[in-house]
Amino acid sequence: MPDVQSTVLEFVNKLRKRKIEGSQATARYTVELLRSVISQQRVPHANQASALIDAVKAVGEQLVAANPVELAVGNVVRRVLHIIREENLSLTTAAMAGLDLMDASDDDELDNSKGIGYPAMSAAVVAAARSTLRPPSLQTLLEGTPESATVPYTSSSGADSESKTADKSSITRKLKHDVIEEVNQLIQEIAGCHEQIAEQAIEHIHQNEVILTLGSSRTVLEFLCAAKEKKRSFRVFVAEGAPRYQGHLLAKELVARGLPTTVITDSAVFAMISRVNMVIIGAHAVMANGGVIGPVGVNMAALAAQKHAVPFVVLAGSHKLCPLYPHNPEVLLNELRSPSELLDFGEFSDCLDFGVGSGSPLLQVVNPTFDYVPPNPC
Repeated sequence: MPDVQSTVLEFVNKLRKRKIEGSQATARYTVELLRSVISQQRVPHANQASALIDAVKAVGEQLVAANPVELAVGNVVRRVLHIIREENLSLTTAAMAGLDLMDASDDDELDNSKGIGYPAMSAAVVAAARSTLRPPSLQTLLEGTPESATVPYTSSSGADSESKTADKSSITRKLKHDVIEEVNQLIQEIAGCHEQIAEQAIEHIHQNEVILTLGSSRTVLEFLCAAKEKKRSFRVFVAEGAPRYQGHLLAKELVARGLPTTVITDSAVFAMISRVNMVIIGAHAVMANGGVIGPVGVNMAALAAQKHAVPFVVLAGSHKLCPLYPHNPEVLLNELRSPSELLDFGEFSDCLDFGVGSGSPLLQVVNPTFDYVPPNPC
């Protein structure tokens, strides 16, 4: 697959260089790439699902390693793997059901109806189902057609043999076709996640409320604008999100959409929280334990909301739901950005000189990208 491989390498480089902005775009490109891998993957007659799973895993490992902080990549890779297993299980279950129907008839009827009485059941599917009656293990069902199913189905005519070959090819196409259809639905789900979440805005935002948010999230933007379109009147407090000041960008877009907006400093969150009716934030990821990874400063907002009993709402698409726990070794919760976003090196050059004999600068700068909110902040 030279074309797919070159596309994979190109996407890996983009992930490493952080050239793709936003988890939604990253997730969508990842699923589209995996769809190409599946469509061009050649699969054997036996263990077709295993061949697809191995191909997706190989590409997924490259993508995850390229940018471990972008958890959405691993999330959608797992979703695609789940789709393959589910579709393979569905085909195997259909084969088992068809075999039960054939066992219910007597032997004479079975011989007379072979090839015409059950048009929905191919010879290869029936042979595969027959081999699973010993009985099949869950692992066998999830991994695909067992190797024992590849034993040629005995037939008294050459026409049955040709039909068997054609049936195997149709089964292969059926699995890939069903998987690609489900993957297409996943792509549509990711592409429309902002609109789907925004539909619920009217149920959460009420008249004359004050909403606090921080960072720059398109999901939050569409959510707030959807409430305004439903004739809800409210004001938004936006924490500026230093040092990148993403809150400034969000505030500018909110004003352009006609929403009354107030920009506050990050350190003023506790001072202003008593005037706030609800905190709404966008998430980078939602972990398996219910913890949230969000823009830096979000834990401070969560603590302030808890202290003043203010509802704390997290908006996240399904591609941001991560089945891992924060303590898992493969989870990288944060990354440090350039110190130049905080300090002017020319102005602080004397502070950055190495200490005598210490081997390290006297002044160190830490500039994290994300913040972690545990399930029960305290």
